[in-house]
Amino acid sequence: MQFVIHHNPKCGTSRKVLQAIRDAGHEPVVVEYLKTGWTRPQLQLLFAVAGMSPAEALRAKGTAAAELGLTAPDADPDAILDAMVADPVMVERPFVASPKGVRLCRPAERLEELL
Repeated sequence: MQFVIHHNPKCGTSRKVLQAIRDAGHEPVVVEYLKTGWTRPQLQLLFAVAGMSPAEALRAKGTAAAELGLTAPDADPDAILDAMVADPVMVERPFVASPKGVRLCRPAERLEELL
């Protein structure tokens, strides 16, 4: 298995992680999820393998997550997933898959666990 990065080229952390993967000698598959979008099963699998809940993977900064009530402690995980599918920017980034597992590499130093 090679590296796969779910990447937002406008995000400094995502760019830093992508470059670090390349600097480590890997050429990852780059998925620009803002262009391709997400499916519900794709997100469910990604979060399960990463050991995260939808709430833990929710990006609140710069999104409508708070206005939609998705940042509340009792927010419904299904509602969070629906919002992420409808608006891909609500997924925190970058997620990286490697032979060692899947991690949300925020901060970028979390990539070290996968190299």
